[in-house]
Amino acid sequence: MSVTARIHHSISEIAADDWDRLAGGGNPFTAHTFLSLLEESGSVGGRSGWSPLPVVIEDEAGRPAAALPAYLKAHSQGEYVFDHSWADAWQRAGGSYYPKLQISVPFTPATGPRLLLGDRSDLAPSLLRVAERLCEGNELSSAHATFIEPAQLPLFEEAGWLLRSDIQFHWENRGYASFDDFLAALSSRKRKDIRKERAAAQQGVDIRALTGDALRPEHWDAFWQFYQDTGARKWGRPYLTRQAFDLLGDRMADRVLLVLAFLDGQAVAGALNFIGADALYGRYWGAIVDRPFLHFELCYYQAIDAAIALGLGRVEAGAQGQHKLARGYEPVRTWSAHYIVDPGFRAAVADFLERERQGVAQDQLTLGEHTPFRKG
Repeated sequence: MSVTARIHHSISEIAADDWDRLAGGGNPFTAHTFLSLLEESGSVGGRSGWSPLPVVIEDEAGRPAAALPAYLKAHSQGEYVFDHSWADAWQRAGGSYYPKLQISVPFTPATGPRLLLGDRSDLAPSLLRVAERLCEGNELSSAHATFIEPAQLPLFEEAGWLLRSDIQFHWENRGYASFDDFLAALSSRKRKDIRKERAAAQQGVDIRALTGDALRPEHWDAFWQFYQDTGARKWGRPYLTRQAFDLLGDRMADRVLLVLAFLDGQAVAGALNFIGADALYGRYWGAIVDRPFLHFELCYYQAIDAAIALGLGRVEAGAQGQHKLARGYEPVRTWSAHYIVDPGFRAAVADFLERERQGVAQDQLTLGEHTPFRKG
């Protein structure tokens, strides 16, 4: 099938209505608004190492019919699927790993659609072939689609891309009407532990969950302090600029849940979440005080409270963190897909992934045996 593909250099070159029609609207991170504010705020583009390269396939009438949220990458930072060892190996073999093509949402280890197909699932092979040719024709070593929603995995597999898995910890809403309903599903000891943690975290602290019109500039001022501190310790420098948070408040307030803790009237800690159609996505946390269990309260327990109140099916609490296991978050496989241009390099990566998958599967089984839920 002959298709017309256009490579853009900014999401702003694509009409928001067209993009969102293809993205579907259920995932806040693939929305035109979110991707455009990353660009407008300077969080991506410029010297960030993330150069926007969205791909659009047009139908016979010239209307966008499928799209890729893609970026030209000059490094492997902010991806949460680690390929530094691949880059080192290819560099030692005399190749150049960078630049590469990244099909993802920057700085966002949350599952979602990576092939934006609207009602044209038949265009998936063409969309992936465009990504492959983009690599082959521009001396890019590889293309990487990360945190793919499970329903789209077969599309990548059928195209011959290599699949990779890892583990995150997600909370699943099994029809709970309240937090106490959730606690009732846990073993007695774990139930008591969580109640003690929550009581200790809440003592003397005013916790507020803010969304929509309740979000004010002073709340973002406070959260920026928390984010800077955490970002500097984890990544060396925060990924998002200050303007990104102002734009979130201006343009996505209804899809944001900001949980803040106040001590003597001053905001001292916070957790930023995004509201999807069926999930609450925990993204950033920070604090300017050290209080026992406050991290767990704001990031995990408040998120469970919110998901139950909003009728959401799960909470995705971000990358890593086995400490989430004891708090009702269960091990879940996450997936990425990889296209390697060089056949020899591809064979080496495929062999690595086969061995890695076996280890990840065993880790998931082992971790699953240690969930806090009542047995039987």
